[in-house]
Amino acid sequence: MTETSRADDRSFRRETEQVVNEIAQELRTLNDGSTWFTDLSLARRLAVLNEVAGYAMQAHITAADGRAGVARSGVKPTANPSVMICMDPPRYGFSSLPADEHVKAFRVLVSVFAVADTRRRQTYCKGTCGHTWHHLPAPAEEP
Repeated sequence: MTETSRADDRSFRRETEQVVNEIAQELRTLNDGSTWFTDLSLARRLAVLNEVAGYAMQAHITAADGRAGVARSGVKPTANPSVMICMDPPRYGFSSLPADEHVKAFRVLVSVFAVADTRRRQTYCKGTCGHTWHHLPAPAEEP
């Protein structure tokens, strides 16, 4: 692996973190995030699914977060990603789903992460949070 590809990977992980946290903090719509995700190559979509599943795990999602996130995602509760995230404990093999389920998986994962991360920002991090991703600036208005 070359130095450039490692730098590209780090840059892409930062971009993913930014997009997901903007959606979670309602600075970007879920539809805009889904468009960003859809425009990625298959390899990048798989990487994003793995990354966002990791964010969800770090946010310590609960079954209630799963149900609330699925409702927020616009994905049917019977869809594979919805069922997986609502299991107790949640299942995380989203990148193993067929390609035609990747957008649904992205929407579910980001939505569940948003619910759990909001809960954590309002409880554990309230007033004392030093996590940079919890303090994103509002996007600039377009002229």
